[in-house]
Amino acid sequence: MAVDTSLAADPSGVPEELTEALGTDFFSVRDRFTPQQWDTFMAVRRFVDHEVLPAAPAAWDAAEMSWDLIRQAADLGVIGDDVASHGGAGLDPLTSGLVNMELARGDGSLAVFVVVHSGLAMKTIDALGSEEQKERFLPAMSRLDVVGAFALTEPGHGSDSVALETTARRDGSDWVIDGAKRWIGNGSIAGRTVVWARDVDSEKVLGFVVDTSTPGYSASVIPRKGSMRSVWQADIDLDGVRVPEADRLPGAESFADTTRLLATTRGTCAWLALGHATAGYDAALRYAMERHQFGKPLAGFQIVQERLVRMLAELTGMQLYCMQIAHLAQEGKLGPTIAGLAKMNNTRKARWILSEARDLLGGNGILLDNHVMRHMADIESVHTFEGTETMQTLIVGREITGLSAFT
Repeated sequence: MAVDTSLAADPSGVPEELTEALGTDFFSVRDRFTPQQWDTFMAVRRFVDHEVLPAAPAAWDAAEMSWDLIRQAADLGVIGDDVASHGGAGLDPLTSGLVNMELARGDGSLAVFVVVHSGLAMKTIDALGSEEQKERFLPAMSRLDVVGAFALTEPGHGSDSVALETTARRDGSDWVIDGAKRWIGNGSIAGRTVVWARDVDSEKVLGFVVDTSTPGYSASVIPRKGSMRSVWQADIDLDGVRVPEADRLPGAESFADTTRLLATTRGTCAWLALGHATAGYDAALRYAMERHQFGKPLAGFQIVQERLVRMLAELTGMQLYCMQIAHLAQEGKLGPTIAGLAKMNNTRKARWILSEARDLLGGNGILLDNHVMRHMADIESVHTFEGTETMQTLIVGREITGLSAFT
């Protein structure tokens, strides 16, 4: 699918505002982009600056999905991540990372919607599905005519999702699925949900593409969230849901197949964290330049400059992490441990950068229109999902010591 670069050119007459991204490419990483990567990056950046940022605070405040923005994101031609067939965007790892970073810089909720739909649901079908399943499911999902979800986490199993309790039993030409899932992004709005369940006979973990209109599938939005408020996560109940054998993913026969997919999304989390941190740094720098106290801009004070420089130092380090995991992914060398280390580092740094930005904006830092408090809340979700910092630390610790601190 071709990327629409019509937004890449700088529209004339658009006033420079707090929402406009400032330059953070201190180490000139953009010099390593191909022209196509740069065009895609700039198209998404203009979309974020001129469409997403003006709408995001109100949607977040109301905990409403931004359907207009979702439709516009589909028009950009970036849906499908690296899925290269059946209408998918076919993005290379660096372009995919840049897209996710920019969407997160604008609205973490919109970024999560796209990542779940493209990087989890579509990618699972592309990686583990049959050719017939790809032809049947992916074109409509590439157009966002059908929304996808990915249901692995359960009420009692998050970090130890390998112990999932949702069951699947064969009944003639169908499978019958029973169980419950929790924290399922898009789960209440999806037309197709990839559900992971344990075969009661073989005890293997299998994957199924479930039509959410099937009797026994019910989803309810988890209310009163203080993070990622304008993307809906759901509790899902599966009560005797019948799924035809034709909708079982033939490439999903063990939890190891799930783990390979999650390695990619952990790397995606590092890019999302970079987007949130960039938003915080941009807002803090602009505010410090424009806000006058004691007769001069805040940026004229030594302590403010020192704090901004420290933020920039961490931000550029995050950029280099992301650039390297993109190159490793391109070469097929991005493993779960490397992705976990990148996620752990970048989410930790992003939380610190956003706390600094919130403080530098003073009382104005808690206003949603200043684009810091929302990111400060949203980074908490990125910090947790796809494996907490604690779990990533233990995974990397096992790699470097050869000793497992968990089962």
